[in-house]
Amino acid sequence: MSRIYLNAFDMACVGHQSAGLWRHPDDQGHRYRELGYWTEFARILEAGGFDALFLADVLGVYDVYGGSRDAAVADAAQFPVNDPTLAISAMAAVTERLGFGVTLSLTYEQPYALARRMSTLDHLTGGRVAWNIVTSYLDSAARNLGLDKQIPHDERYAVADEYLEVCYKLWEASWEADAVVRDPRRGVFTDPAKVHDIEHKGRYFTVPGPFLCEPSPQRTPVLFQAGASPRGVRFAAAHAEAVFVSGPTPEIVREPVRALRETAAELGRDPRSIKVFAMATPVVAETREQAAEKLRSYREFVSVEGALALFGGWTGVDLADLDPDEPLRYVETDANRSALASFTTGDRSWTPRELADTLGIGGRGPVLTGAPADVADELERWVDEADIDGFNIAYVTTPGTFADFARLVIPELRRRGRVPESTTPTTLRERLGGAGPLLASDHPGSAYRR
Repeated sequence: MSRIYLNAFDMACVGHQSAGLWRHPDDQGHRYRELGYWTEFARILEAGGFDALFLADVLGVYDVYGGSRDAAVADAAQFPVNDPTLAISAMAAVTERLGFGVTLSLTYEQPYALARRMSTLDHLTGGRVAWNIVTSYLDSAARNLGLDKQIPHDERYAVADEYLEVCYKLWEASWEADAVVRDPRRGVFTDPAKVHDIEHKGRYFTVPGPFLCEPSPQRTPVLFQAGASPRGVRFAAAHAEAVFVSGPTPEIVREPVRALRETAAELGRDPRSIKVFAMATPVVAETREQAAEKLRSYREFVSVEGALALFGGWTGVDLADLDPDEPLRYVETDANRSALASFTTGDRSWTPRELADTLGIGGRGPVLTGAPADVADELERWVDEADIDGFNIAYVTTPGTFADFARLVIPELRRRGRVPESTTPTTLRERLGGAGPLLASDHPGSAYRR
């Protein structure tokens, strides 16, 4: 029976996926500014059996809905939002096994700087960090970071391919494994002959090197990616060790997972080595009746405008002036194409009214409601039908959703043999099934290793 991997899905903001639920009296999202909130949260996740905390991020405000940012600002829909990296070392200091996946956009930062930041985190966490690679999808981010508008969708992935090439050279090629000798007698800390310039000259980047950091426990952090467009799938199949997918049903999710694994095999990689995580939002209680009542009470706090503001940012599509009962149709945009595709493909059609009601609790993934066995059944069904390996568990209220899931569902998954009873401290790559702390031999980044 296959192992189910579990990440907590959060963001350094007030309200992440469940629009309006920051108003719920149990929600502590407003404490996102407090370091103590994050260290307490990390302890809850590790004690509960989560594998990692996956931190999303955006670099702009959601301003598509109604042609204005007002709905997102008023409803705290991923605004305000802090830098996701800065609390990680503090959380690592109070945990031993929990991994940390952090979203960083490669569009607005030079690879030389980003690679150093990730190596620093890998050192400080003892090899427990992952980079969720994104190219960003908000025009507001592009405008505030020096561009007139976003780089076109497919060109962003062309930039990303070269960006990863530079990072691999920095992480894997610049320093030999035994470069650090720390020899007081000779007065040599690092052997200069074993630190190399990478001498990269490409279409988008020129990076002579050498890398500023000595090799970290994983050298290259675990590489996450989330993209369901054809270009995104090709990028993930080439580079990703874990992929985050979203969709309301296993049937919708299954097709991009199949395409991902087939493309990875064509590129010479083991398709099963790529761990695929789907988003799910659990609403769990001791009984089905209690869970149903909990969900009913949550829906009283949903913000329709906040939900449609999120949708506008994700897809680049403004639903403010559409008939609320008119089914959506797929259109090409330079925003997050996988978000729109998940609601415009498959057997079900969605109207703006239905969309807001659905997005209001849990965002783009399913809401799994019931007793512990019911939620565990659904998780197993998704694993079997969508061919996924685990879940990014999103929240309705924080940290309550995660605490309930850890207390009620993870013990049930352990009884079924889907989650281990205990784990030993390892690197995140090993926790996710890797044979060792470094990139697998069939990963393209390993080819740069000296």
